[in-house]
Amino acid sequence: MTRKTTVKRKESMADRVYEALKDDIFEFRLIPGDKFSEGDVGTRLSASRTPVREALYRLQREGYVEVLFRSGWQVKPFDFQQVEELYDLRITLERAAMHKICALDEQPQAVRTLTAIWNPDHPSERAVGSTVRALDESFHCDLVAAAGNREMTRIHREITDRLRIIRRLDFTRDDRVDATYKEHSEILAALRAGDATDAADKLTRHIRISQKAVREITMERIREAAEAHRGGRKIAPESA
Repeated sequence: MTRKTTVKRKESMADRVYEALKDDIFEFRLIPGDKFSEGDVGTRLSASRTPVREALYRLQREGYVEVLFRSGWQVKPFDFQQVEELYDLRITLERAAMHKICALDEQPQAVRTLTAIWNPDHPSERAVGSTVRALDESFHCDLVAAAGNREMTRIHREITDRLRIIRRLDFTRDDRVDATYKEHSEILAALRAGDATDAADKLTRHIRISQKAVREITMERIREAAEAHRGGRKIAPESA
């Protein structure tokens, strides 16, 4: 076995551990405050310490876990104040993007493409599950990118990455999916009409409604998982 092959396998194992742990956190099999050791993870996922540590440091950099002095690791508790601040910054950037788009000499192709996606001919053509989550994220990122400011686009993408763990919960209920289609369509209509203020106001209202919904859903999911833990029915993290 060559050194290159060995390194590639280690990277693959680290990726597998990373994805497994991230999925456990996203699905609340590991809830904020849960503690665990590198050995626990290695045993459960049949992985050696090196790829486990690489995966955990990657999750730490992304803000999902934190290392405890001589006590292993912990799923990082939600910092709702930080989440509020990220949402505020996100709205500021997206509102600015609405005004920049309407000030362009020609309507960006992204607006026409998104209009086709978010105005299906029949409700049966709507996306579901993880697909609608991905489309929602693309909706907001593509509009910011269409404004033409690369630094704005970069910062907005970083905020999107940090909010993904809770934003994804907005599509676990049918009523929220229905609202997303309706509100996205209204935002795009305002952009096509060249009304930057109306587009920005509709977008702000859309984001704030979503923000409130995901916070409520997040708290509910945490409570349910915590009750299962206390009741001796701790949800065991799934193996990859």
